[in-house]
Amino acid sequence: MISIQDVSKWYGEFQVLRDCTTRVDKGEVVVVCGPSGSGKSTLIKCVNGLEPFQKGEIRIENVSVGDRRTNLPRLRARVGMVFQHFELFPHLTVMQNLTIAQRRVLKRNVRGATDKGLALLEAVGLKAHAQKYPAQLSGGQQQRVAIARALAMDPIAMLFDEPTSALDPEMIKEVLDVMVRLAQDGMTMMVVTHEMGFARRVAHRVIFMDQGRIVEDRPKDDFFKDPGTERAQQFLSKILAH
Repeated sequence: MISIQDVSKWYGEFQVLRDCTTRVDKGEVVVVCGPSGSGKSTLIKCVNGLEPFQKGEIRIENVSVGDRRTNLPRLRARVGMVFQHFELFPHLTVMQNLTIAQRRVLKRNVRGATDKGLALLEAVGLKAHAQKYPAQLSGGQQQRVAIARALAMDPIAMLFDEPTSALDPEMIKEVLDVMVRLAQDGMTMMVVTHEMGFARRVAHRVIFMDQGRIVEDRPKDDFFKDPGTERAQQFLSKILAH
């Protein structure tokens, strides 16, 4: 589904990604973790072309992300992205947030887009809030709307960039519950997160990054039972202590 081969990226003279190679198969859930500044968010943004990269190749269902001929808006419509800070349109209602891309990109009619939006709002427990504006919702509710909006495009895969890091502790569970259901339904997912409970519950593999490199890429149980590097051991000892 997603292939990342020898990807490197620079900001000026600073190299933020260093020869990253991995893959995500159909139906697989891969959690990407690591210390702040390790390149996790940059890597996941490169996957759907939100960040350009200077070396290597990323392919989604055999479509090259870095190829100048690739239609990135069309590709992004097939790969849902959920951000740390929701990124909802504040001047649109919840329902309008869910239907605008369906109508403009997928060319669905109003009825079809609305029916899809309502079904997804019901799935994330927010159908009663369809006519509210984002500012009228809690952070957890806004993030669930953002997930529903991404799903409205019928994506083949979902990317999550620290989706719970901006939330209060009480709101984290409601968002993770939606993500767990997605994983259990077989959605292909690449998730940047520090929520190790989520990783232990649904991840197939864990990627650990440090200083722009993929240091470990292992099955979940192996990673938590016996990290293969001292750096990963240090990271886990700190994050699992809280």
